[in-house]
Amino acid sequence: MRLKGPVLPRGRALTLAAVAGLALGLLPGAGPSSGLAPWALRPLGPAPARAEQPRELPVLRLSAIPDQKPEKLNRLYPLVASELSQQLGVKVKYVPMVDYAAAVSAFRTGDLDLVWFGGLTGVQARLQKPGAQVLAQRDIDASFHSIFIANTKTGLQPFSQQAGLVQLKGRRFTFGSENSTSGRLMPQYFLAQAGVKLGDFAGGSPGFSGSHDATIALVQSGAYDAGVVNEQVWRSSLHDGKAKRTKLVAIWKSPGYQDYHWLAQPNLDQRFGKGFSAKLQGAILAWRPGDPEQKQILSLFGAQQFTKANAAAYGQIEQVGRQIGKIR
Repeated sequence: MRLKGPVLPRGRALTLAAVAGLALGLLPGAGPSSGLAPWALRPLGPAPARAEQPRELPVLRLSAIPDQKPEKLNRLYPLVASELSQQLGVKVKYVPMVDYAAAVSAFRTGDLDLVWFGGLTGVQARLQKPGAQVLAQRDIDASFHSIFIANTKTGLQPFSQQAGLVQLKGRRFTFGSENSTSGRLMPQYFLAQAGVKLGDFAGGSPGFSGSHDATIALVQSGAYDAGVVNEQVWRSSLHDGKAKRTKLVAIWKSPGYQDYHWLAQPNLDQRFGKGFSAKLQGAILAWRPGDPEQKQILSLFGAQQFTKANAAAYGQIEQVGRQIGKIR
């Protein structure tokens, strides 16, 4: 026996069916496998706007020419990065370089923002990056010196006149890096003034140790009779006991010349905000021995403080660099 109920008009029945289908489509788990019509699965309104990704803050990439042993560089420059980060309120990262040329190249391509260059490498970098800013130098860099050293077994004695460099003819002699200001550029200039050519050394050419520390070690071991290093590293090596006075003697101190300096990219204000370059310069110039962290930094730099520097002061370095073919 069939039970009879109320019969709905056809239009109203279709409306109720649509509502029921829509309600089922909103239930958890509803999907294509539920057998519902595709229109029942469509969203009822516009999709919510995607949240904006937070803008990544720029990082100040710091580096230096590798003029000394990596262990000393790895002590000094992370300290510099940490101090600048605290002073400026930005992230600062130390990026080690394998050699002098790599530092110049990375600055040219914009992969480094702030670099501690020697006189020659700083000039090379500026010429390849128009607008680069010379920010500061140490108090010892306005009149820097090279020290010619010799193994005590050679019998060479200290002399005060530049002409005494002729005694190095026929000796085994080594410079530091080929691109070093104090370990190659200016020493070669002073040797030439004294009448000593590169071909006058034993073997017809000098050696290139790669760094000041390496030059000291090679001359001390007797691998070379003599060499030349920067004054600051020489004094530091004597103080640390790495240079032995029983095995090494300083035979001549050069006249003064401009050397190391901080060089910054020309676009730092665009990347970090208006006035950032001036703030960076001010932070470096503010380092003083009265602050424990800054005292440690200055000590490793062999300085009491940093002072302002300008590109024009390095005119002699550029001139000599062109003379010996290191700048074209």
